[in-house]
Amino acid sequence: MKIEYNEKEIAAMEEFHKGNRAEGLRLQEEFASEFRKEYADKDHCPCQKACRYHGNCKECVAIHRAHQEHVPNCMRPMINKKLKILSELTEHTLANEIEAPKEVLRKEFQK
Repeated sequence: MKIEYNEKEIAAMEEFHKGNRAEGLRLQEEFASEFRKEYADKDHCPCQKACRYHGNCKECVAIHRAHQEHVPNCMRPMINKKLKILSELTEHTLANEIEAPKEVLRKEFQK
């Protein structure tokens, strides 16, 4: 099951935008039901970082909401995609002012 850019969830959002809440909710529940079945006993977390909360979204999100310094790693690609569009306004010169932190990755992702 593909989570990012899932066609069913995209269709649900289109229905919400059209004002068709009932259909949006129906499609969203289908996605959630498929997700629960598919990932009942396997890893769904795309985070490569070495972290004791890997795969425990509820606690991970609560921690990030509590400290408010940054967002969970799994949200970064989505947010970066949206920020990249804004960065075009200054021809991406913001990139010259930023240095990404060094992160400790899980063993299977270390080079």
